Amino acid sequence: MLPSHPEPLVTAPAETALLSLLLTEGPLSRVDLARRTGLSATAITKAARPLIEDGYLHELPPQRTAPGAGRPVNPLAVTPDRQFFAGVKISDDTVYGVLCDLRATTRATARRPLAARDPEAVSALMADLVEELLDADPLHRARTRHLGIAVSGDVDRAAGRVRYSTRPDWQDVPLAEAAARATGLAVTVENDVKALTAAEHWFGEGTGTEDFALVCIGAGIGAGLVVNGRLLPGAYGVAGEVGHISVDPAGPRCACGSTGCVESIASTSAILDTVRRTTGRPDLDFPAVVELARSGDPAARDAFARAGRAIGTGIAALVNLFGPERVAVTGEGLDTYDLFGAHIQVAYTADAFRSAGRCRLTLRPLAWDDWARGAAVVGIQTLFG
Repeated sequence: MLPSHPEPLVTAPAETALLSLLLTEGPLSRVDLARRTGLSATAITKAARPLIEDGYLHELPPQRTAPGAGRPVNPLAVTPDRQFFAGVKISDDTVYGVLCDLRATTRATARRPLAARDPEAVSALMADLVEELLDADPLHRARTRHLGIAVSGDVDRAAGRVRYSTRPDWQDVPLAEAAARATGLAVTVENDVKALTAAEHWFGEGTGTEDFALVCIGAGIGAGLVVNGRLLPGAYGVAGEVGHISVDPAGPRCACGSTGCVESIASTSAILDTVRRTTGRPDLDFPAVVELARSGDPAARDAFARAGRAIGTGIAALVNLFGPERVAVTGEGLDTYDLFGAHIQVAYTADAFRSAGRCRLTLRPLAWDDWARGAAVVGIQTLFG
């Protein structure tokens, strides 16, 4: 019998508020927890007791907050190695894996080249990778029960199915079931950008914000949105498709069938196609296009400038619509940010509506292992009902 999703660790509002705050911003004193959550001191103590008894929280040694401030306080902290979470990111040609503790600190990493792409073969590959992660420390095997998987495309997280993904070429694949059968772990599958957004909101650039966006640029252009402290999936699971905002009605046809989408102008393949066409050099690959642009070639530089303007306009539309406190920009496209970053900022500043423009854009270079860490964070979030 396949393992089902584990029962949440916390479901009561007080316990949920306490544990989530300590995970993302702890250690904190009971006084600070009461102030931050709006709960009484008695409610904080009651909510903390079972989590302390079960080993998820512990008290730090007494600390004085200031000279003459009264008796010392015992801050509460998460016990990081109480439980571990495996995370896997499936890319074009590689499967990346990490094992994280409760505070999303990476304890082990592994990777495997991706050859066969059918779901059963990929699940077997993930099982082999997870075994390596669990073998890194005896505690890992004893305290790991959950695997998070991040994959591009349209993902039905609740059903554990990949409805559509071009990387790999899957349609309606019950990936959670196949991976659970191969690994023996409970499995959650999430869109890769949403998983990375969850990690950045809880443990990265978005920590402490209620409204946050992560925009990923590269082979595709996408975004994850956090609204009122919660990752926004959208009614049909496709919220945050900033790459398919049309910014140029006279622009190129997009793979989605629309015209002038951000992605049709600013993805790496779109930039490559533009430069090949304008230079009459179909032999160029993307690194050669980057080299041309950095050496001053007008056609290549113009393609990157146009891409930057499209991205900036798309981000401004996103910010105008839901008004996040902060937007982090990441993705493999950051390797060429010197060629279009200024154009992103100019277009964003021009198109952001009034005070919405106070939202800060932050560059957030992240490695592939960080995407796998995002999948592990999705697992951590299953602790909450």
